[in-house]
Formats: sequence, structure tokens, C-alpha cells
Amino acid sequence: MTPRDPSSRAALRVSSLAAALAAAFAPSAFAQGAHPALQETVVTATRVEQPLSELVSDVSVIERETIEHSGATGVADLLARLPGVELTRNGGIGNSTSLFLRGAETRFTAVYLDGVRLDSQSTGGVMWETIPLAQIDRIEVLRGPAAAVYGSDAVAGVVQLFTRKGEGKATPFVSYGIGSRRTSKTQLGVSGAIGAFDYSVGASYEQSRNFDVRTPNVKHNPDDDYYKNSAANVRLGWQIGERHRLDFTMLENTLDSGYDGFTYDPLRPVDDRNRYHLRASGLTWTAKWTPEYTTRLSVTDSNTRYETVVKNAVPDYVTQTRLRGYLFQNEYRLGAHLFTAALERREDKLYNPALDEWSTTIARERSQDGLALGYGYSAGAHSLQVNLRHDRDSEFGGKTTGSAAYGYEFAKGWRVTASAGTSFRAPTLYQRFSEYGVAGLKPETGRNAELGLRYADAATTASLTLYRNRVRNLIVFDYDATGCDSFFGCYANVGRGEYKGITLAASHSFGDVTLRGSLDLQEPRDKDTGHLLARRARVHGTLGADWRVAGWTLGAELQASGRRWDDAANTRELGGYGLVNLSASTSFARDWTFTARIDNAGDKRYQVARDYATAGRTVYVGLKWQPHW
Repeated sequence: MTPRDPSSRAALRVSSLAAALAAAFAPSAFAQGAHPALQETVVTATRVEQPLSELVSDVSVIERETIEHSGATGVADLLARLPGVELTRNGGIGNSTSLFLRGAETRFTAVYLDGVRLDSQSTGGVMWETIPLAQIDRIEVLRGPAAAVYGSDAVAGVVQLFTRKGEGKATPFVSYGIGSRRTSKTQLGVSGAIGAFDYSVGASYEQSRNFDVRTPNVKHNPDDDYYKNSAANVRLGWQIGERHRLDFTMLENTLDSGYDGFTYDPLRPVDDRNRYHLRASGLTWTAKWTPEYTTRLSVTDSNTRYETVVKNAVPDYVTQTRLRGYLFQNEYRLGAHLFTAALERREDKLYNPALDEWSTTIARERSQDGLALGYGYSAGAHSLQVNLRHDRDSEFGGKTTGSAAYGYEFAKGWRVTASAGTSFRAPTLYQRFSEYGVAGLKPETGRNAELGLRYADAATTASLTLYRNRVRNLIVFDYDATGCDSFFGCYANVGRGEYKGITLAASHSFGDVTLRGSLDLQEPRDKDTGHLLARRARVHGTLGADWRVAGWTLGAELQASGRRWDDAANTRELGGYGLVNLSASTSFARDWTFTARIDNAGDKRYQVARDYATAGRTVYVGLKWQPHW
């Protein structure tokens, strides 16, 4: 049956409902640990630290221990193991990577690193390949629109990345690992606190011969496309008395990887390269004026540069995005009530220099000013969150967004939630002012509604979320766009997208064994054509188990995805796949940790992007030294 077959759609709805009820109510249904311990706090949902138990939003948290044991090389690879997240990549690590949150485009997820906004005014959305996982200590993922809190871009959700924060006695660490395809990873750093000062400094270097990123049916340079990645970060804090605190963070990353272009001359083989550079920094002053009233003032800056080159030649394409942000956040707590107000300014700059006679230089900038108000209430069985925000863009004018969410604990451990919200994303400067741009593009706008059911006790968590997000003025590349000066076509507001589905997640621990898993049943569609959106599966999920025995932690995980289409017309099919990952780790001699991992243990051959290869079986072993004072 084809995806547009009515009987297929009906079967999907029936199976979706059955699976949802089974996972939500059956004690034997286990899924990915998407919901950590109840006492944990998060900041992503409202930009204010809140206990997870009070949130109405759908949030996942990944801690450092999970990151280290995952064996993942990239941030996107790790996130793809969470509910509601899919990954596609043009080849190996270091190549163009897209992350679909609830089936929505990469540009619809707002990404922050220690509070610093990351984005590209060229491609739209963060360049996931530029973020070094080795520097990340914690990740929070919010599924669902949050434009009423964050402004433009948070149409599908928000991802917050945090580096390590220093505390206690100075603690150094060093780790080294090797793996398949001449892979090696080195990390070192130190963190701690001296009186009112805390600090964390780290550096890492990774390299691999990787593999040939193109499949044999495509004419290209048949070499092993290696990548090299070096990164460093520093995070400093100064507690000034009991009321004031200063925080400074900076991260820098340089990545060089091979991608193989579309042309190949065997007499003159070339080595096509991606080169990325990311720098992100921020300074924040937090003041607790009274036990009830707190303010936060921050200035942030991010600079992302991407270029393509042929070995020993000058770049043939360069794009550079700079984002400057200013935020003044106010929080006032009155018993069970939380009032928030924020003033925010964002300045975007895009620079694309002309490198040949057929291209033109793009040097454009814009700004957005926002006012955001929020109200939260949590007491007894009830939780309420309401947010309203108005943004004014220097180019297209004003946009108002809002959201409302309610949660009710109807029985011990059981909670039902409901929410609705609007969102938008302003077109990128490239979409408006490049040779394919149209200056009059409108913002993409979304309307989302969702229902949730959750259960949690000391050993078990489970959740069921149903959502529908409709986006209008969807920006696509249109070959017949009006007002277009390019022979090849231009960007245009001609699309309508609908992202709807069911996400199931649960975990259960008994003794030394923890079972976890997730299942997503979704239909991300182009409403104008009825086609499924490219490179997104209707069904995907994970199932895993961790077992602590004799000082070891042993893990097994299955990642599965159904078939999907590689193109918008739904003519080129990509087959479904299942991957088995195995891991083992143990601590010995007090300060030493050994980790081993086998990814794609069955050596499955599959594709997430047509004509681009993916890694087969890979093995990695690592050793870490970190003293425990």
C-alpha cells in the first residue's frame, strides 16, 4: 500500500490508538527515559528554573553520564535516540545534518548553548554538525511550540545545551578512545570552585577516516572521507555575596570534513571539503533582589562560518552568520504564583562574499525586539502556564504569539495535560536577499494543539502525547515564483504543512535492570499536495535495556525506522531499517572508567538520504581518568 492509500491511513490510525493505549496503561510497556526523576529541575520550558513535576510541557533531559555511555559522536546522533526526533545526514559525521522534531523542518527548532542562540541566516536553523558533543554536559529538549517564550523559530520546539559547571574541589579529567576507521578521541579538562569563584575548562580533538560518503552508483571521488574536529570551552562564575552572580561562557569549535561533490574526473580527482567554525560566548548577571524577585541580564554572541573548498584551493563558497542577543528577564514568585516579564533584542547579520563573476555579495542585517509576559501556577493537583509575546522585526513588522497549558493530577502518579499555542519563524536573510530571494516573503506561522497523559512513580514513568501543528506561509523553493529574477526559481510562501502524531515514552526499573523505549507514529504532510514530507518516516522508535551486574553496566538498544520518501513528490523511496547498538562500561581502580560500544552491530546497510552512505558496524573503546576526592 502507498502512503496515500486510504486503507493504509485507516490502519495507521487504528494501530496508533492501540499502541498508544497499550503503552500508556500496560505495566509491561517500556520506552525511552524521556522523563527523568520528579525532583529534577529544568529551565527550557519557560526560561525559569522549575521542578519537572510542575511542568505541563513535554520535556526530555540527557545528563553527562548518559552522554558518555552513549558512544555518540555528534549531538544530533544522540538526540535522534529521543522520542519525537529523527535525523538525516548527507554522509558521515561532519556533513550536512538535519534534525526533525515532531517531523518539522530543522529551522523550526530554536537551539541555545549556555543561553547563546545558535542559528544560520543562510540555511535556516542551526548547523548541527558544528556543535561538539565532547563539550556538552547536559541537554534539555522541549517538544512543542515555544514562540510565546522565545520568539521567532521555536515552531516545533527548543533544544538547550549546557557545558560543565564547576563546583567543589578542583577535579581534572582525561579520556582517550579509539575505534573503527582509525577513529580517535581525546578529551581533557578541569573544573572546580575556589571560594566565590567556580570554573570549568575543557578541550577535545577527534579524527577519523570515516568512510566514503557517497554510494557506488554516483560518480565521485571514491576515497575515505575523513573528518577532524577540535574544540575548547571555558565557563566561569562569580558569586558576589548572596544576591548577585556573574557567569561567563565561551565555546569554540573547528571542523574539517569531506563531502564529495557531484562531479568527478578520474584524471584529476578532487577532495571536496566542508570547513566549519563556531564561536559562542555570553555574559550574564543574575540578581536576587528579594526572596521573591529575581532579574537576569545577559549579552550573548554567536558566529558561525561555513565554507566549501577543494584541496589546496581557495574557498568556492562562504557564508557567515552572526547573532547578537540582549535579554532582561524578570521573575516574581508569590506563593504558588510565578510572574515573568522579559525584554529581548536579537540582531542578525549575514555575509556571503562573491567568489566568482557569477555571484554577488550578500551583506545584510536585521533586528527583532520582543516583549514577553508569563504567568504560572502550581499547587495541589493543578498546574497552569500562560504566555504572551510580541516581536517587532525591523524588516517585516510585528508578530504576536501566545500559549496556554493546563495539567491536572487526577490520581496519584497520573496526570493529564492540554495545551495550545501559536508560533512563527521570520524568513532568513538569504531567503530574502540572495539571487534566489524575494524581499517580500512573509513569516511562516504555526498553530499547535496537544493532549498528554503521564504516569510516574519510583520505578516507572510513562507518557502519551497527541499533537497537531499546522504551519502556513511555508517557505519552499518554487520554480515558478512570482517576482523572481532567477532563471532557476526563488523562495516563496506557497506551502502549508501539517505535523501530527502520537509519541509514546516509558521506562521501568526492577532491581538492577532498566527497560526503556519510545514509539512515534506521525504524519508530517504537505497539505497542498497530500504528500509526506521528505525524509521523514511515519513510524520510528527505540527500545533499550541497561543491566548493572558485577560492577559493569551493560546496555542494548534497538533503533528502528519505517520507510520514507527522499523527495517532496514521493517518487524515490528510502527503505526502513533497524539498528542494534551494544555498550559496556565499568569503573576500576577508583578513578578509572572503561567504556566499550558497538554501533550497528548487525552491520545494516541503509540510507537516510539518497545516494549517501551511512556507517556500517563500528567499534569504540575508551578509557577515562577522573579522581574522586
